[in-house]
Amino acid sequence: MDLTLSPEQEALQEMIAGFAADRFEIDTVVRAFGEPGGFDRGAWAELAELGTFGIALPEDQGGVGLGAIDAVLVHEALAAGLVPGPLVAATLAAGLVEGVIDGSVVPALLERPAHGPVVVEHLRDADVLLVLDDDGISKVDAAGLGGTVLPHPTDPITPVTVLDAVPEGERIAGPEVARAWRRLGSLLASAQLVGLSEATTSVAVEYAKERQQFGKPIGTFQGLKHLLADCYMRTEVARSAVWSAGVNLDEPDAGDVDRALASARLMAARAATENGKTGIQVHGGMGFTWEVVAHLYLKRAWVLETQFGNPDDDAELVAAKVAG
Repeated sequence: MDLTLSPEQEALQEMIAGFAADRFEIDTVVRAFGEPGGFDRGAWAELAELGTFGIALPEDQGGVGLGAIDAVLVHEALAAGLVPGPLVAATLAAGLVEGVIDGSVVPALLERPAHGPVVVEHLRDADVLLVLDDDGISKVDAAGLGGTVLPHPTDPITPVTVLDAVPEGERIAGPEVARAWRRLGSLLASAQLVGLSEATTSVAVEYAKERQQFGKPIGTFQGLKHLLADCYMRTEVARSAVWSAGVNLDEPDAGDVDRALASARLMAARAATENGKTGIQVHGGMGFTWEVVAHLYLKRAWVLETQFGNPDDDAELVAAKVAG
C-alpha cells in the first residue's frame, strides 16, 4: 500500500489550507459563526465552489470524481484551519440532496439515538435535517423543527440543538446508502481529528519557540521537547492509520475495511485529544483562557471523536477481529 501523496494531492491540500486561512480566519470565525445568525453562507458557498463537498462523488453525479483518500486530505486541511459548519454532513449528502454540492443548501445530520436526548449539531443554521438509521436516510425540513439551542456547547463554533423527539421525515435512501454514509462519515471524522492533532502541535511548537523563561525559549527545555515530540509521533501514527483506512475504503480488496476504519478512529481520537491537552499545557496559565486558540482544538476533538461511532466501540471491534 503506497501512502505517498502525488503532486496533485499535495496541491489539493495546499489549496484547501490556503483558502481556510484566508476565508475562515480564526478570530472572525469565533466571533461570527459561534453566534446566532452568524453563519456566513457566502463563505460556505465559496468553499463548495472549490469542489469540497463533491470531492469523492463521481463526475456523472456532479462531483470531482476522486476517491475517499482525497476526501481525507481535504478534511484534514479543513479541520487544521478550524473551518466551521457541517462539513461531514455536506460531503455525505452532496450526491443525494439537491443544492448541497454547490453550498446553496446547508444540511444537518442526526444519527437516530437508541436512547437519551436528541442532539443535533448545526441545526440552527441548516435548511434540511437528514436522519440516519439502520433502515436508511430520511429528509426533514429544518425550518419548523424548533428545539432548544444550547447556550454553551462544548465547541463554541459548533451550535447544538436539543429536540424533543426524532422527526420521521421522507425516506430518501435505504440501508446500503446508510451503511456507506457511516463508513465514509467515520473516515472523514477521523481525518478531521488528524488535522486537529497536527494543528494543535504546530501552535504549541510556535508558542514554545517564542515564550521566554529564565532567559531562554521554553522550547529548549528537555521536558517540553519530550511532550512535543510525543505530539508529533501521535499525529504521524494516526495519519498513517487514517490514510490506510482511506485506501481500504477505495480498494476494499486491500484489507478489512471495518477494522481499518475502527483502528483509524482509535488512533486519531487519541492523538487529537492528547495533543489538545498538551497544547493547553504548553501555553501554561494562558492555555486555559479564551485569549488563545489552544482550547478550541481540544473542544472540537471532543465533539468529533464520538461521531459515527466512538473509541470504546471501535476498540471492541478491533479486539474482536484480532481475536477472531
